[in-house]
This record gives sequence, structure tokens and C-alpha cells, in this order.
Amino acid sequence: MMRKLSLLFAGALMGASAMSLVYGAPGSAANAAGSETYKQLAIFGDIFERVRANYVTPPDDKSLVENAINGMLSSLDPHSSYMNAEQAQDMRVQTKGEFGGLGIEVTMENDLVKVITPIDDTPAAKAGVLAGDYIAKIDGEEVRGLTLNDAVEKMRGPVNTPIKLTILRQGADKPIELTVVRDIIKVKAVKYRVENDIGYMKITSFTEKTYDDLENAIENIKKQVPNDKLKGYVLDLRLNPGGLLDQAVSVSDAFLKRGEIVSTRGRDPKDVTRFDAKPKQNDDINGKPLIVLVNGGSASASEIVAGALQDLRRATVVGTQSFGKGSVQTIIPLGENGALRLTTALYYTPSGKSIQGKGITPDIKVDQPLPPDLQGRDLTRGESDLKGHIKGADENANGSGSAAYVPPEPKDDLQLIYAEQLLRGEKTDPSFPPNPDKAVLNQ
Repeated sequence: MMRKLSLLFAGALMGASAMSLVYGAPGSAANAAGSETYKQLAIFGDIFERVRANYVTPPDDKSLVENAINGMLSSLDPHSSYMNAEQAQDMRVQTKGEFGGLGIEVTMENDLVKVITPIDDTPAAKAGVLAGDYIAKIDGEEVRGLTLNDAVEKMRGPVNTPIKLTILRQGADKPIELTVVRDIIKVKAVKYRVENDIGYMKITSFTEKTYDDLENAIENIKKQVPNDKLKGYVLDLRLNPGGLLDQAVSVSDAFLKRGEIVSTRGRDPKDVTRFDAKPKQNDDINGKPLIVLVNGGSASASEIVAGALQDLRRATVVGTQSFGKGSVQTIIPLGENGALRLTTALYYTPSGKSIQGKGITPDIKVDQPLPPDLQGRDLTRGESDLKGHIKGADENANGSGSAAYVPPEPKDDLQLIYAEQLLRGEKTDPSFPPNPDKAVLNQ
């Protein structure tokens, strides 16, 4: 059985349902509302039967019902949706951070699946799959005509089952046939590297493994750079769509010694939950300077982390306006019928502000120019642009979001370069380093 999860994804949630309690004489208003509701449901049933009986071609009953449910939920907010059993399983895989598969990062190019890179020590790497390979067939089926998601689903599957790939490789005079045996693939939620005297950590999503991956990254950076040589850390949250609430709290806690991280407030004014950092003598990076990078692709859980570290003056936020999704979703299991993703609360940063429809405003704005081939395309993302979004208390005419683009090469990454220059003292700004004595807290 699937347990309830609190999710924060850029494209996630639903509307709230709750029991209405009416004080006063029994009957009247509550019963009248119930009677009207059942009348509307009877209309729905009548229309459903007429469609089944009279539509020009026999419709699929299951699809009709699923689309009707999603129509109801999408009218609540743009993130509301029903997940059938298959979609619910996909969500579990996504949040778990591991699955049965081959171990390759892929994209679609020229109607073929292109391998960006095989992940080290995975079945694909061991079988000889190389970066730049094109997968033309999967178990004999042509890839042309499939979507990227379709192709990925075909490559995933039960552990210890074989799959045959037909690969086109530059320099090879004929297609290469490889048989790969699926294994458990653990997706790294945190990528890290050392930039001479700076530790760089990029969180791609907030799965069940994010905090553990972050701790591993910090420990390895400490081993590579002596403490007296280490200038500080960059925490890259750009293009991070969000994920699990508890992981956002744990990641924030890693950089804090005390204080509120986030609070959530539901439909009932009394329904307030506060998440605090565990009091400790020092944080996990020994108090070293920290810069957080955000852009229009930073949403939900990543905004919680950025907002907490900014309000508590633990980190300086650099980049452009974040996505602005300040709602919390709960996954409600429906047994064999899948699950419901329901918006159950809004979250608030330590200063008591909601970022819904507004986003995190960086302490230092650094724009990232688009390359010539992307100029003219609208890469701006923002919750405030979504039709039917929940209007935020602090939302203004400027809305939320900004360009969601990060250059593939660090040498072209102006936001990262600026962060490193701050850490090395090559640039100065009043907001760096931040003064924790001036933390902005909700009193």
C-alpha cells in the first residue's frame, strides 16, 4: 500500500476536499447542499450513459471516467490530477530515486534515442554503451515513432531481465547489437565536484535519497580540499522542479544550526505545521560561506531551501526569480485505482511570507544570456503564468519565474562564475556574506 506523501513539484497538485461542519439546527443548509450535490451527480451519470450509447464510435469507459475526474481536479488549480495505477507507480519510482533499468541518461534526437552518458558501474556501461550512441531499436522494435517517454518505459523493467539494443555509432560501419541485463539503478539526486578551492553541489530533485546524497557530497568535498583551503560552497538549485517536503527540510537543516525552516498552513486556520532545524553546535559544512543559485526552473521544494537559507541569513541567493510554486500536495492512495494528488496546504518561509505566485527574489540578480540558437524562444517559467493557479497573498503584477536555462559548460555559466568570484573575494556585494544576526523571522 502506498503511504501518504507530501510533495512539492513544479507541476504537481490538486484542490482540497474537507468535511463541512454546520452548527445550528440539524438539517436545513447541510442537507440542502447534499441534495443539490446528488442532483448534479445524477446529471453527470445521465450524460455519461448518453455518451456511451450515442457517440459516433464506442468510447472507452475507463478513459471517459478518468478524463471526467481530471476535468474536475484541473478546475481547482493547474497542478490537480488523478493518477491511475500505472501513473501512481511511476510517481513512486520518481520519488524513491531508484528503478529497474539500464543506467543511461538519454534524450531524443533525429527521432532516435541519443545516449547523453552511461552512468558509471551500471549495466549499460558494463555492456559497452557509449556517450553519443543512438538507440535505433529496442528488442527489435523501431524507436522511430515512439516518444522519449515510451522508449524509456520500454528500457525500464524488472531486475535481471535482458533487453536487446540496436545501436548506431559514429565510425561503425554497421549497427551494433548489445544485450543488457537490467539491474537496480540508483539515480543520484546530487551531483558534485571541486572547483579548486570551492565545493559545488547541484541538487537535481528531492527524492528519498537527496539528503543522503548531499551528505556524501559534502564528505567527499571535505576529503578533497583541506578545511583551511576551502573558500566555501555553491548549492545549485537551478532547474530543480521540487519533490519531497521532508527532504527539503533535511537539506535545509544540513546548513543550519537552529531556527524555523518552513511552516505549512492548510484550509483550517488552526492547521499549521512548523518544521525547525535541529539545534546543534555547527552545521554540516562547518559554517563555511554558502551561495545558493536559483532561476525560473527552481520550484517548490527547492524554493523552500532557498527561502529558509535566505531568511535565516545563512546563504546569499544568486540568480533570477524562481518559479513561485508555494503549495504542498498530499498523495492519497486509492488502492488498485491509483492515487489522488491533492493540494492540502500552502507553505511559508521563516519570515512568514508565501512565495505562491511570486517566487524567491535573489539577493543578487545575475542574468544568464541565451545562446543564439535559443534566442527568441520563451524559456520563462512561472507559477503566476499558469491558468487557474492559486493566487498568492504576495503575488504582484510582475508575477513569478524567469528564464530557465543553464549553460552546459561551466565556462559559459555567468551565475556560477559570479558565485565563485564572491566566494574568492574577487567580487564584493553588501549581501555577501550575510549577517545571521539580521535574520528575517516571523514574530
